[in-house]
Amino acid sequence: MTNPSNQKIHTAEKGMLASEIAAAVRGSIEGSGDIRIDGVAGLDEATEHHISFFHNPKYSDLLKKTKAGAVIIPNRTNGLKLPSGKTLIRVPNPPLAFAHVLSLFERPLVQHPAPGIHPQAVIDPTAEIGSNVTIGARAVIERGVRIGAGTIIYSGCYIGAHSGIGPHGLIYPNVVLREYTQIGARVIIQPGAVLGSDGYGFATHEGKHHKIPQIGKVVIEDDVEIGANVTIDRATTGETRIGAGTKIDNLVHIAHNVQIGKNCLIVAQVGISGSTKIGNQVILAGQVGIIGHLHIGDNAVIAAQSGIMNDVKPGAMLFGSPARPHKEAIKLQAIYSKLPEIYDVIKKLKKKFLS
Repeated sequence: MTNPSNQKIHTAEKGMLASEIAAAVRGSIEGSGDIRIDGVAGLDEATEHHISFFHNPKYSDLLKKTKAGAVIIPNRTNGLKLPSGKTLIRVPNPPLAFAHVLSLFERPLVQHPAPGIHPQAVIDPTAEIGSNVTIGARAVIERGVRIGAGTIIYSGCYIGAHSGIGPHGLIYPNVVLREYTQIGARVIIQPGAVLGSDGYGFATHEGKHHKIPQIGKVVIEDDVEIGANVTIDRATTGETRIGAGTKIDNLVHIAHNVQIGKNCLIVAQVGISGSTKIGNQVILAGQVGIIGHLHIGDNAVIAAQSGIMNDVKPGAMLFGSPARPHKEAIKLQAIYSKLPEIYDVIKKLKKKFLS
């Protein structure tokens, strides 16, 4: 979740009462429900007509100083001193509730183009276009493509032959879906992503590298979100698959024949090598690297900048390169920081007893 002190202020055309927001997020309200909220802001940017949220104790000082008229807070605050005179909305999961509030204020701001096909779009006559589909200028839809109802394809996108996009998808500008790529329902793909590019496969003979044809495809299940400039390679044979509900951040690379389970969180600059299998609800933090042909068990958590070189058991929490159990890795980091001091002691002992 974004640092609440760095969030951009959002404003809506029409405000809402704090009581209306509390009802929308199913929270319990403390203080006045009649205050009008005109926008959403971080704790240190908010004014009396903004709503913000508090979740991480790291930002306790910001909570005390905030000028926000209303703040979303956890049901349990563990004895934390709360600011007086504020309208507080208690919920079980403040980041989730705040996301809901942002969506309420986002609606007047984000105006997707109305359904229809721009005259500058290029669409093969064999393509099947569902009802209420939007296709922007200079988008190219190749032969045999099927696009589900209510999907929005922004300008400059390329949808390769025999690809399919499910209903109510949102494909932002300059996305490339190469041939036979299959996209489920309600999938969001941010600008510049490339799905179905060739996997990195070569056979070396007498010092020369010969390309191995990549004849598989990419399959994206329902409710997946793919960040900007993500690359997902097509399989050599078979398929590269992303499970339902998985969220992929910007600048992630997923190699050929990778299988990712459901509801995973994959943060920026992760690299996953070929034929790796990742279970359900796995978290890969920023800049994690995984070598090929491994298995990552369900509910595993890999901390930022870790290098994974062996299979990971379900529920494991790892950190480091090569990655180790999180507690062990933290202990080793503490020891590493003391190595110069330890080395000096060893030199003194060596001089004392061996001279």
